[in-house]
Amino acid sequence: INSDNSFFVILSASLTGLNISEEATSCPLGYFPCGNLSVCLPQLMHCNGINDCGNQADEENCGDNNGWPHLFDKYFAAQHVVMTAEFVWDLDVPSPVLGAVPERCLCRDLELDCDGGQLPDIPVVAVNVTMMSLQRNLLQELKAKIFFRYHNLQKLYLQHNNIHSVNPDAFRGLYNLTRLYLSYNRISVLMPGVFQDLHKLEWLILENNDIHQVSPMTFSGLNSLVLLVLLNNSLTKLDDICREMPRLNWLDLEGNLIETIGNVSFHSCSMLTVLVLQKNRISHINEQAFSVLHRLGELDLSSNRLVAIPPNLFLLLEDLLQLNISYNPINKIRVICFLSSKKRLSIEGIEIENIQRRMFEPLKHLTHIYFKKFQYCGYAPHVRSCKPNTDGISSFENLLANIVLRVFVWVVSATTCFSNIFVICMRAYIRSENKLHAMCIISLCCADGLMGIYLFMIGAYDLKYRGEYNRHAQAWMDSIQCQVIGSLAMLSTEVSVLLLTYLTLEKYICIVYPFHLTPGRRRTVSILLGIWVFGFIVAFLPLACKEPFRNFYGTNGVCFPLHSEQPETLWAYVYSIVIFLGLNLVAFLIIVFSYASMFYNIQRTGTQTTKYSNHIKNEVTIAKRFFSIVITDSLCWIPIFILKILSLLHVEIPGTV
Repeated sequence: INSDNSFFVILSASLTGLNISEEATSCPLGYFPCGNLSVCLPQLMHCNGINDCGNQADEENCGDNNGWPHLFDKYFAAQHVVMTAEFVWDLDVPSPVLGAVPERCLCRDLELDCDGGQLPDIPVVAVNVTMMSLQRNLLQELKAKIFFRYHNLQKLYLQHNNIHSVNPDAFRGLYNLTRLYLSYNRISVLMPGVFQDLHKLEWLILENNDIHQVSPMTFSGLNSLVLLVLLNNSLTKLDDICREMPRLNWLDLEGNLIETIGNVSFHSCSMLTVLVLQKNRISHINEQAFSVLHRLGELDLSSNRLVAIPPNLFLLLEDLLQLNISYNPINKIRVICFLSSKKRLSIEGIEIENIQRRMFEPLKHLTHIYFKKFQYCGYAPHVRSCKPNTDGISSFENLLANIVLRVFVWVVSATTCFSNIFVICMRAYIRSENKLHAMCIISLCCADGLMGIYLFMIGAYDLKYRGEYNRHAQAWMDSIQCQVIGSLAMLSTEVSVLLLTYLTLEKYICIVYPFHLTPGRRRTVSILLGIWVFGFIVAFLPLACKEPFRNFYGTNGVCFPLHSEQPETLWAYVYSIVIFLGLNLVAFLIIVFSYASMFYNIQRTGTQTTKYSNHIKNEVTIAKRFFSIVITDSLCWIPIFILKILSLLHVEIPGTV
């Protein structure tokens, strides 16, 4: 694929030893095979609790167990069970083996538990202790050779203290230690050689500290280490981090400040199977950065600052099962990787331009895929589980996802068109005493009639794409028809908003300030004309300025910018906020205030004089009739205001909303 704005995937190497019999059956777009049967079902029937295939094939592999959960079970499950069992304490069993222990500590056999004991220092106990848990105490520093006498110690838990200083000789003599937990402390520096006696250490947990720099010699002596967790620290760079850890299997660097991955960052990490780099500041990765990671099963690069992926970055990752590059500002990825063994691919939050079905066809073993838009799922029909499967409005099969929406669109469309045409025709034949008011009503009917046309067109395209919407979704949202229909909806909305505001203000002035201002024909016509011109500008500006707004109306199947947590561009985001939370919200508040003030003024003044009462009587009657129209229209805006505010506050909005 040599187009600059194409996004994609060519995967060519195959993983031997995998038996994927399902791939023998070729299924149409949006369907998956029923195991070894020549039956294909829609993707939505996967794991729906019903045996649709007849052989339970559609109810298999419902959980996404690819990647680290599988690897965790494989490498660490046995140790984890042992560790968990060790925290079961029998307080009724005396344990004189360790001799005298601090008052707030518990012991069983050779294990000591001093959690939450308010201890300022490491307690002194018998030298044959094998497990020491000192979590949630008042420890501030680990002095030199503080554990030197405990040669039999195998597990040491120091989480949730206030440790800020670790002497380079603090862990001297711990030749049998296999687990070391230093999480949730204030450690900022680890000197070279601090772990040099820990030859049997397998787990080293350093998450949630403030470590800002490590060198390869920091981990010298850790010949048996398989798990290193540096989650939520302040590391900015990596320099051959595995040099002194030849057996390192799992490396978690999430939540640091790393900006660049060089060609030697993981040069000695040949045994690594899980590498987590999410939520860093990575903007550049050397093309050879992962070249030695032949056993890597999971790679997480999500939530970084990657703009581009080097073409051959994943070329040699033959055992990779799970790849996550979601939520990066990637805009032009020509090649993701050259692997067909992958089972899980996450590219959420990434816009895929010029997406094509052949981009995913080489991914024969893929079972789970995660996109930004559900419309993309139609381009990976062989994948058993694809998310998201709806945006709350549309689904794989239909532009309008459920029957309620479909019925609602046709009923409202017919009602809106018929009622507004009826009012316009009746106004033409019935002589009105207030011709200016009639002119405003006709103008409002025209604006509302455009909304009826918009709904009719959406219903028509829903019928056209019924049952195969995912085949046409992206092309529909990018089409000029969708843009024009969306513009009509925006024109109808904004003109209606401004007309309702104008009519409300006019009634407000006539009732609250009678005799001060009498509306004239020329002024009324000028205002109505200005409202329509302004409405046209607001609605069609995103179409005229494609570069800053891009696909402003094509963010969903109904071609209307309801809300967008990840807008097309900054211009589109600001424009949407200004229109819906600026103009429309201000208009709504003006209407509410005006009607509240009008009714309060009527209640307060009552009938002061006959002349005054006769003057405002007609205006009050008209205002009351008009009140129901204004309030019902205004209430329709409230959900949009709420959605926009939640979006602005970065609150996750479920697709069903």
